[in-house]
Amino acid sequence: MKPVCLITPPSIFLLDERVFMNIGVLKVAAALEARGRPVEMLDLSGVHDFERVVHDHARTSDADSFGITATTPQLPAATKIARAIKKARPYATTILGGPHATLVNAALRRELAKGQEDGRAARAFARLREEFDRLVAGDGEDAIELALQDGGPLVVDADDPKGSLFLTGKRRTELPLPARHLVDVESYHYSIDGHRATSLIAQLGCPYGCGFCAGRDSPFLRRIRTRTTESIVNELVTLHREYGFTGFMFYDDELNVNKDVVVLMNAITHAQEQLGVEWRLRGFIKSELFTDEQAEAMVRAGFRWILTGFESGSDRILRNINKRATRDENTRCVETAHRHGLKVKALMSLGHPGEDAHTIGDTKRWLLETKPDDFDVTIITAYPGSPYYDHAVPHESRPGHWVYEFNGDRLYQVDVDYTETADYYKGDPDGGYTSYVYTDQISREDLVGMRDAVERRVRLELGIAFNPSAPAVDYEHSMGQTGSLPPNILRRSDPATLRRSVALPVIKAG
Repeated sequence: MKPVCLITPPSIFLLDERVFMNIGVLKVAAALEARGRPVEMLDLSGVHDFERVVHDHARTSDADSFGITATTPQLPAATKIARAIKKARPYATTILGGPHATLVNAALRRELAKGQEDGRAARAFARLREEFDRLVAGDGEDAIELALQDGGPLVVDADDPKGSLFLTGKRRTELPLPARHLVDVESYHYSIDGHRATSLIAQLGCPYGCGFCAGRDSPFLRRIRTRTTESIVNELVTLHREYGFTGFMFYDDELNVNKDVVVLMNAITHAQEQLGVEWRLRGFIKSELFTDEQAEAMVRAGFRWILTGFESGSDRILRNINKRATRDENTRCVETAHRHGLKVKALMSLGHPGEDAHTIGDTKRWLLETKPDDFDVTIITAYPGSPYYDHAVPHESRPGHWVYEFNGDRLYQVDVDYTETADYYKGDPDGGYTSYVYTDQISREDLVGMRDAVERRVRLELGIAFNPSAPAVDYEHSMGQTGSLPPNILRRSDPATLRRSVALPVIKAG
């Protein structure tokens, strides 16, 4: 059986790419290995000249199919990867999966349901079809098998809860843990209060309808799917025993949308007592749901940091976002966390409908008053799959511009070719942002200037340093005679591991 080559693109928009490994693609790799299929993993995180890496590997690889995962900010790199594969191996099959393909597919479904056959999402979907041979939308663990079949569907839609490819919480619990052995775990560097740490995902999905957030019409990203408490704790224990980690970042959307979050925290506490260790944990929570009981349980389990998307210090903007939280509730969340010894990273964003100098001032004042322990201030981008994108209409007089309206306030967007443009998500916090949105009160240029001013002022007054960045590395090769790529870039399945794996049934669509 020929191997499948799975590829993690670089994330050139991040300050440091070797912090968190891509869990989603490693889940797909684990499912393939469990079926006895060998996997090659190209991890291009932090690799500067990644196109040359891909070209050199594709020429000598035994794989005929190359699966690429991509978020929207990673799509320009993913597009270059697909082109490099085709240049080296014209008849190889390129498969795009991950959040971007899922979001565009969900946005397209919405347009088609409204009778719009040539809408904004349709054009974005067509661009993906130009660049990639096949697309996988939604959960990839079982869907990848259909995408690999000769004569299989060009688009595998696993984002339908009624279909057999959509993973239930039970199915997620049954699947093997992410194939972290296929990446160079030691090359990733992250710590929580001095404890060497890594990331995991306990549950999928967020049920809320924030306007800027992608996936509001995608069950893959909207529907909550939680593994059992036992399986989550088992992953923590496995990571500790196999790699020595004592720090864990929960990359769930919001941990406390799980009604059993306190039960989970107590089980994590119990596991540490049995092991005789002490862990340090970090994760995201929803502010208005945060309680003293949750805070106490999280501290007992080892949490010392929480991260929350407060987004704005203005109640007007919070309403326009459809955040379902108020300024006072956000303040109470910070106070609750600090009362129990939890540090808070406040995730803030500018550029929402109705944003003006006063609402940006509200955000600055709220940060200075509540004194979070760290914060981000970003400029929002209208991603496919978000209400800001999906519900926008063409501007009446400006071609290539779109308008989203909520509560009588408007947000204007410059159309972006996501296969080509990479500088829209998160720039250098000390300057370097580009805005593709504006409002009636603030231009794109002024929005960047105001964002930079808030960042500098709040960091100065609260004494919070800028986060350091790490440069990308160069792949070295000798006149094209590669032999093999270094292990921090390429790893392959161990045949012995495949023999030990439990064979899982290949699930067909239906």
